[in-house]
Amino acid sequence: MARLIDPGSGDAITLDDLVDLLAEAKVDVRDEEAFASLGPALARLGRNRHFLGELALAELKQRCRGQVDGNAYGAQVLLLRPPDGRFVLRANFWPAAQDRALRAGGRGAYFYDLPHDHNFPFLTVGYHGPGYWSDDYRYDVGAIDGVVGEPAGLRHVGRSRLDPGKVLLYRMRDDVHVQLPPDAFSVSLNILGYDAAQPWLDQYRFDIRGNTIAQVLTSTPAEILVTLAAGADLPGALDLAEGFARHHPCERMRITATDALVRFGPDPAAALDRASGDTSRRVAIHARQLREQIDPVRTGLP
Repeated sequence: MARLIDPGSGDAITLDDLVDLLAEAKVDVRDEEAFASLGPALARLGRNRHFLGELALAELKQRCRGQVDGNAYGAQVLLLRPPDGRFVLRANFWPAAQDRALRAGGRGAYFYDLPHDHNFPFLTVGYHGPGYWSDDYRYDVGAIDGVVGEPAGLRHVGRSRLDPGKVLLYRMRDDVHVQLPPDAFSVSLNILGYDAAQPWLDQYRFDIRGNTIAQVLTSTPAEILVTLAAGADLPGALDLAEGFARHHPCERMRITATDALVRFGPDPAAALDRASGDTSRRVAIHARQLREQIDPVRTGLP
């Protein structure tokens, strides 16, 4: 399961208190121990039994304007404060199987039954209700290439529940879970760590039965834009895609740029030849798979 954090025994604090504490914290979110040290502060906010209801009421009075303007999540999430570039504070709602919200929206709307990791670390505390269930796994991200269909090396470590007051640290690209509905409606509070490199780090959906990578969940606006620019035949777009395909530090972007060159560039064969020799096994495998899918007559590929 995710790492269990000692919640400590401090008195309840306000949301403003936690925001001030995080603003002053000299914490690198990539440092597991440093980030874990914030767990007791989250637990203290969790002992404040009134703040979340008051915040929800205030949002309702202003027709949820604060959530509409700044909440990039769905209806499951109440953003507690706008992101500050290092941390995101949120509350997550977890309907039970018998609750009307779940029956109306379906389990997928609340990310139940979805085996996934995270490309960021986060702390969570059980705030209200018995807490959602999780089937918990771990894997070694350094042992995989990130190719869809490859063995993931998942190790099942048990089933857990986010009990009231329990604090867990979900480690970035380490802990994997399949969340399941709680026995009754529940709420959790989160501190998410944010790093500038996060959008370029892959997050995966897994196939538990096959113990494989089922999908890469992450994408960035830049990946969409390079495809759009190349497809629109904009001046310099193919040169930019060529540079990304050769030198971009993110494997996912090199794959995207190669795809754009194959679709829209003057020499698809050359683009695939270069990608097939990429130092990244993931990029090279993608190029070989793409070559097998393409009509050799249309592309001039051997």
